[in-house]
Amino acid sequence: MKLIDFDGLFDEKLAQYMSENKNKHSEKQWEDIIPKLYKKFGDTRIPKIGCTPKEYYARMTDSELVETLSAHLAQDVPVSEFLCNEIENRGEVETLLPMLNSDDAQTVSYAINLIGDDARAFNEYFAILKEGRLDEDIRSDLADILHLHADEVKAQALAIYREGKAKTYMLEILSRVCERSDEVYGLLLDAFHAADDCSVYAGYLATYGDERALPILLRRIEDRSIGFVEFQELKYAIEALGGEYNEPRDFSNDKDYLAIEVASAKAAQSDEIKS
Repeated sequence: MKLIDFDGLFDEKLAQYMSENKNKHSEKQWEDIIPKLYKKFGDTRIPKIGCTPKEYYARMTDSELVETLSAHLAQDVPVSEFLCNEIENRGEVETLLPMLNSDDAQTVSYAINLIGDDARAFNEYFAILKEGRLDEDIRSDLADILHLHADEVKAQALAIYREGKAKTYMLEILSRVCERSDEVYGLLLDAFHAADDCSVYAGYLATYGDERALPILLRRIEDRSIGFVEFQELKYAIEALGGEYNEPRDFSNDKDYLAIEVASAKAAQSDEIKS
């Protein structure tokens, strides 16, 4: 498949335009002008193909669009916004689903960005989480999408959790369930009790919003062996559930606390220099 690098063609035209107008605009003005020029380029007829970039992709079938996208990625040819916009505007998720089975992170990322939170992709999203495929950034993005539909996917998340797969991701999703459930609450609580560092699971209990967890969180925060980060997460969770904890604690020897203090001092010093 012969691919057209529309972004490369645009860059050539842009370089010429900037050379001809180099003294007419400031750097800040160029930042505003370039996106407008790119948008205009999408409606500019390219003589060698006999149409505009937008028309070029509009003439393709759904399957041809996805095949073209896959070829761009495989051959490392820049993917233009015009191609992505045409695919997204069609809303034909089924043609994108096979891309989610790829072991190439870039290919899957493009598919996720184009599919978004369309329910037709949820099974594939769960499969990636369950199998632990691809890198953590992609899996975190998928969990973020799924937890927006937590009530809708609750049964599937529970089933995968019971299999012992992707347990933290499943708890993250389940913590967003709005419909109260003793089973979900119990799983979140069990994970909290089982963790050596309960920071993440305290956050899940806070997100779930069941006030029954409040006395349990208050007991845990009294533990003098916990570190600064865990303490802060527990304090946040307690406050999120309507409680409070104001007893002073000394973390002057805690490595995380010291690191945060150093970073804060550097940031303050940088702000002073800028001002």
